[in-house]
Amino acid sequence: MTARRPSRALPALLLAGLLALTACSADPQPAPPPDPAPPTEAVTSPTRVVAAVDDLGPGFNPHLRSDQSPVTTAIATMALPSVFRPDAQGVLALDPTVATSAQVTSQDPFTVSYELNVEAGWSTGAPIAAEDFVYLWQQMRVQPNTIGSAGYREITDVRSRAAGKAVDVVFDQPYPHWKELFTNLLPAHLLKDAPGGWTAPFANGVPASGGPFRLMQVDRLRGEVLLVRNDPYWDTPAVVDEVVLRRTPPDTLPTALESQGVDLALPDARPEITEALDVLARSPEPPTVQRGPRPTVQQLEFRTQDGPLADPRVREGIAATLDRAAIREAVSPQAVPADAFGLAPSDPSYVPTAPAGAPGRPDPATAAAAFAEAGYVRDAEGRWSLGGRPLTVVVGAGAERSEDVEVARVVADQLEAGGVGSTVVAPPAPELLTNAEVAPTTPTPTSTPAPGAGAAPGQTAPPTATETPTPTSAAPTTTPGADGSVAVDVLVAPRPAYGAVGPRLESEYGCPPDDIPDDLPGVSCFPILQPLLDQLLTGPADPAVVAEAERVLWRQLPALPLYQTQGLVISNRETDAATRVTPGPISTGPMTGAETWAEPEGSSEVVSTNEAGEPEN
Repeated sequence: MTARRPSRALPALLLAGLLALTACSADPQPAPPPDPAPPTEAVTSPTRVVAAVDDLGPGFNPHLRSDQSPVTTAIATMALPSVFRPDAQGVLALDPTVATSAQVTSQDPFTVSYELNVEAGWSTGAPIAAEDFVYLWQQMRVQPNTIGSAGYREITDVRSRAAGKAVDVVFDQPYPHWKELFTNLLPAHLLKDAPGGWTAPFANGVPASGGPFRLMQVDRLRGEVLLVRNDPYWDTPAVVDEVVLRRTPPDTLPTALESQGVDLALPDARPEITEALDVLARSPEPPTVQRGPRPTVQQLEFRTQDGPLADPRVREGIAATLDRAAIREAVSPQAVPADAFGLAPSDPSYVPTAPAGAPGRPDPATAAAAFAEAGYVRDAEGRWSLGGRPLTVVVGAGAERSEDVEVARVVADQLEAGGVGSTVVAPPAPELLTNAEVAPTTPTPTSTPAPGAGAAPGQTAPPTATETPTPTSAAPTTTPGADGSVAVDVLVAPRPAYGAVGPRLESEYGCPPDDIPDDLPGVSCFPILQPLLDQLLTGPADPAVVAEAERVLWRQLPALPLYQTQGLVISNRETDAATRVTPGPISTGPMTGAETWAEPEGSSEVVSTNEAGEPEN
């Protein structure tokens, strides 16, 4: 971070007075002095925080699963308003800059009333108002590919009062998790009538800010996101003028940190980063390294509506074929195993629920028995088929989500080794998560990482002499549609790792409402499971009910949890003193409180300009 303060240039008026005194001196008169140089005017260069990140991610809508990334979390934390925010302990607390009051005002019907801060507004000049609540509610109820939609579907009405500065939210029944709703509000006045307003404006930006910073520019070519102080912000303004999120490969990270090209780094915990930190550890002033969990769990989601995986015995066989520990070791070896469908390893009350054997652990005998029970036979080459047709599946991952693609490749290799044909497709992430069928786009070839290693997200490692490029997927092995599209049988996608367990389970594994197609990726519906999810959604998190829901999920297998990635916060002594940066609450991340960060001691620099506005030498 660099702050530049004005120089104490001699005022022009004082200079003129001195010249007048000289003119009145005794005879003989000296020669007239030369014209004075143009007066200088000090300018202040903005204070700036530069944070290194692995990649920018595919988009910046914090409510879309396809857009989940540390950068999206950072932007939302700094630029979007939320009624409640987590404190240092992760407990939700009312944000008075957005709402001065939020409380249950009726039990029948169950109603929550919000009194909004009358000064709260968007960077466009429009007020943060009831229409923003209505827009988010309506979109979260009907849009696919969303995070935490279950609570919004419990709402029956959102009513405006006080010229839009008060809101009454009415629920179908008492909803104990209402404080988790209406986070990261979006500017309805810009989005509600815009074509593709829910997704298109977030592909390369955020259309307006309601926080202390606003998103100024996204430069994907240079790999930079620029946020600047939001001048119309109604509360205490941010101390720093700019925050830059900059894509920085692991091999250049030590140099960037030592040369002060970046002030802090926010990478995933990976072997390449560990090696880079080993270099920095030998410096006279090694950096501070903090570790914290990412707000998502990586998992595989199975297509249960149709196709070969509609048969639960085939899902059991697929799960028993896969070695989850080997997938984690190949893609993210420092991640934490995830052995439950609801809670994440980062949750204080997390308990692994995976059974001792299959499908929690790979078991070829169990896999063979499950496939055989479903009617499949194994040929001399070890390939499974039914009625002469080979068992084949399509494994899908978002093209922009490089870690997902690496997971898909490892999964496909394991399935092939287990006698199940597999094809990897990597269409754009938003398309993958919002369409029943996608184009069979092959992923971009990358080098095969050594065990325990891998290319950094967003970076393609060059092949070495001992590496061979991973071949692209074979021709589609399922029957394509008329336009050549295919349905994805195994989807690599994140699920949220924060919030109450009931809404999490219902949002991920509950039966979809009537206005959402039931053939979309990640959508499942099990009559035996739904009553348990309903009970957890609107009631307390009864451990017995959670345990029973977990048992049903391990039997039905709509998905297969993999791991929770760990993130790092790397900073130097000056940055620590100025920012006191931490990994932050899991849902808001390291940029929580960035508006209070100040410049480090001793980083001041003065730049003066002449009358033409040009820097002086």
